[in-house]
Amino acid sequence: MQFYLFIAAVVIIACILLNKLSNKLGIPMLIGFILLGMVFGSDGLLKIPLSDYSFVEKVCSTALIFIMFYGGFGTKWSEGTPVAGRAILLSTVGVVVTAILVGLFCHFVMGLPLLEALLLGSILGCTDAASVFSILRLRRLNLRENTASLLEIESGSNDPCAYMLTIIVLSLMKGSSDVGNILYMAFSQIVYGGGCGIIIAFLSGLLLKKYKFSTAGFAQVFVLAIAILSYSIPQMIGGNGYLSAYIVGIYLGNIDIYGKRDLVSFFDGITGLMQMVIFFLLGLLSFPSQMPTVLLPALLVFVFITLVARPITVFLLLTPLKTSIRQSALVSWAGLRGASSIVFAVFAYIGAPHLANDIFHIVFVVVLLSIPVQGSLIPFISKKLGLIDNNIDVMRTFSDYSDELPIKYVQLVIPPGNHWVNKRVRDLMLPPDTILVVIKRDGGTIVPKGNTVVKEGDQVVLSARAPVNFDEVSLTEKRLIKNDPWIDKSISKIDKPDNLLIIMIQRGRKLIIPSGDTVLKLNDVLVINHIE
Repeated sequence: MQFYLFIAAVVIIACILLNKLSNKLGIPMLIGFILLGMVFGSDGLLKIPLSDYSFVEKVCSTALIFIMFYGGFGTKWSEGTPVAGRAILLSTVGVVVTAILVGLFCHFVMGLPLLEALLLGSILGCTDAASVFSILRLRRLNLRENTASLLEIESGSNDPCAYMLTIIVLSLMKGSSDVGNILYMAFSQIVYGGGCGIIIAFLSGLLLKKYKFSTAGFAQVFVLAIAILSYSIPQMIGGNGYLSAYIVGIYLGNIDIYGKRDLVSFFDGITGLMQMVIFFLLGLLSFPSQMPTVLLPALLVFVFITLVARPITVFLLLTPLKTSIRQSALVSWAGLRGASSIVFAVFAYIGAPHLANDIFHIVFVVVLLSIPVQGSLIPFISKKLGLIDNNIDVMRTFSDYSDELPIKYVQLVIPPGNHWVNKRVRDLMLPPDTILVVIKRDGGTIVPKGNTVVKEGDQVVLSARAPVNFDEVSLTEKRLIKNDPWIDKSISKIDKPDNLLIIMIQRGRKLIIPSGDTVLKLNDVLVINHIE
């Protein structure tokens, strides 16, 4: 047990450290997680055995819940509204068309049995949201014509359709060819999944708006439980749990709820960990020694889906909607295959009675080709197509990005004799970019106006813009102990470096904002701003 915990810790640390390298290269680190798994796996250096597909399927299915939920939560619907119809068309009809085209190619050109070929097409029908989001963020691809939102919504919402197609084809392979059963399966997947998602989203949103949690941590755990419920409830009645989780994520990510910033940080970390787990486990499950035997068919599938199936699908669906050729071309190229496809290939390995071909490793190699080849060229192709516009900010298409600059608040008590006493707010000399937002007086709260008069003893709250990406500041604490040379000296008289500023003193339970005349005492705790 201790050994596996050690390995898990080492892997997570390695993934996080390697992520910095991927940021510099501009390639999603997800591919690195797969390669790391392969290094640790049966054919790798450490030779950790893993051949339990059922175990991997359970873990990855659970991890996908949070990835799907946060894919919706992080998409800013107001930015995506102009292209939502096109994105949903691609994530539904587009997945079906792509699956059929790839299936027909694999059957008639590569000689796979028809149902097995359609199974491979269904598995590869979805694009990878994690990789697309990562490239847009890392390379700050500010794309014209709402292209970023189109890619985000499409890639974030097409997994449920690919999952549904995979389940249907697996049912056909098991001999369930009754048309009525197949139609009902499709109906239940969409209607039960979508219906549960809408109901859960509305009820949880209502509760999050009305109920104030005692700590931010409880709110995060509550939403975590909501994400799990949004998947499990529809799955139990035959619905599509991933569709439900995505709908709930979209709704909660686009309404005002308490502690939303904390939720963003929490789910950003959870989703990052889930992505590491999925890609590492899938890499661990693979056998690199078997890949040479599937390299040629995987390469043929990759080339066909990238240069034929995806472009045909995109232009067929988007051209009637008057989408520009350059946008359609970029959307065609940006159809990266990723973790979901490999997870669905694990479903196929478990669910298919007898597969004539190694579909798992074919899909695995396609993903290994897709993420670095297509992903690395997206910025170049975007520039060549003239879709880069640095007057817009791609980060605004994510609901976890604030449209406004961060705000900081400062509270002051107006002492007797202060020059603000008995002055109107409009006459106060405030620092630039600062506004007086609240006055607390006699147990009540006043929203100040220009003619509001400030009184002695008022508690006033000021707001100002917080610094963005200001890493030069380093705050440290220092307690003054016996024999410290600063004790009983005023701040202006102590010997300290020029780049050091004492910004606050804690003296017992009292907090002091110091001036040059403030005398330091034994056991004072100093908060020091040290400029690097």
